[in-house]
Amino acid sequence: MRTLLELIRIIVLYFIVCSFLGYFLNEIYLAMGINTETYGSIGFISIFISFFVLYRNKLQFSGWYQGKGREKLPKKVSQILILSSIAILLLPPVLKILLE
Repeated sequence: MRTLLELIRIIVLYFIVCSFLGYFLNEIYLAMGINTETYGSIGFISIFISFFVLYRNKLQFSGWYQGKGREKLPKKVSQILILSSIAILLLPPVLKILLE
């Protein structure tokens, strides 16, 4: 039962965080003149990676699940994922500049 509650918690948190960040990212891209229909999904990939790191390093320890496998990501992996997320987030403006 705890596993099901934790899964529901993850889904709700994901939709709340991604909706909030996705809205602001969409507004920023529109202000920069970037076509969000073409490049908007790239930003959501970045948000997903960031949420994954946030969940594995912070949020999983405050939930209902108490089983095995509850450990933080290694520091190096977290850094690589965060840098990848930032690079993916900056990709649409770079593509706009290169393709115009």
